[in-house]
Amino acid sequence: MKLEFCAPCLFGLEGPLGNELRHMGLSDVRGEDGRVYFTGFEQDIARVNIRSRFAERVLLVAGRTPASNFDELFEGVRAMEWERFIPRNGAFPVKGYSHLSAITSVPALQRCVNKAAAQRLGAAYRLERLPESGETYQIQFALVRDTATLYIDTSGFGLHKRGYRPAQVDAPLRETLAAALVDIAGYRGRGDFCDPFCGSGTIAIEAALAAKGRAPGLRRSFASERWLNLDIRWDDAREEARAGEFDREYSIFASDIDGKAVEIARQNARRAGVEDIVRFSEADALKFNRRTERGILVTNPPYGERMLDLRQAQALMRGFGRAMRDCPGWQVDIISSDEELEKSYGRRAAKVRKLYNGMIRCNFYMFK
Repeated sequence: MKLEFCAPCLFGLEGPLGNELRHMGLSDVRGEDGRVYFTGFEQDIARVNIRSRFAERVLLVAGRTPASNFDELFEGVRAMEWERFIPRNGAFPVKGYSHLSAITSVPALQRCVNKAAAQRLGAAYRLERLPESGETYQIQFALVRDTATLYIDTSGFGLHKRGYRPAQVDAPLRETLAAALVDIAGYRGRGDFCDPFCGSGTIAIEAALAAKGRAPGLRRSFASERWLNLDIRWDDAREEARAGEFDREYSIFASDIDGKAVEIARQNARRAGVEDIVRFSEADALKFNRRTERGILVTNPPYGERMLDLRQAQALMRGFGRAMRDCPGWQVDIISSDEELEKSYGRRAAKVRKLYNGMIRCNFYMFK
């Protein structure tokens, strides 16, 4: 029997995520602001959690209900088949939000949803008191315009936490955003790829994972691995993901002027299992001199909200723009929150795409 799912994502990544889910063979894929809905089967819980590069998590849709008042919400939640997913000893904490709705108190909404789910589960298992001594089945709600959608989180920790980056330099990109930048730039594992402001190495590592076809979630665990009421074959999903990997000759370069950052990047690449295909070096991006080569350059240079003040960041971009004018074979794509980056860089971008790094609004400047 098919299930409905929701994959939240960073704003601006709905398109890449939707394409990724369709490529996995999922059905009824439709994007909304900051999320993509789709339908699939129980086994797809494992497949999407392990393989998605762009989703922040995978939520199982438990149901929807009108919720203009607490009675309406309570009855709607109680009518949902929670026992289908949550066993008799399952713990089911509740969290969520309200937007443009008559009910605004999130704590009161949490209590209402929790009580309604508890009544349903108590009746299903003939228990006056639920032990909640087993695994966690995190319930989430989104109350928008007086309609509540109820979910169960299958992921646990956010999917951007791949497990390879315990150490990092200041204000790194989320792994999911770095993976999307590589995808939007069009890198598919062929030709040269470079990040000359690599920091903790996230962009280059995500490029390497994508180039090899390696699923980003292979080296981590998920909340739903311990679920009892669903038939999810995690070993099969991991084996399927490994079968999709491939090897060829890669030319992925990453550098930074900060030697400490470069060493952190090397360690992260080692944990990600791609240290053999990313070449890290300590180098000044303003002396970039790959004049005879062609390739794709994707980078997240320091800017005002990171390590440099705004004037320093703009001066850095002026110098980098001069260096890249001597390297006409390179496609240069830069993500930055600086609205004046084109002026500093010295060229107009062929395309500018609005993206978000967490809550920070950025532009992805694509210089063709």
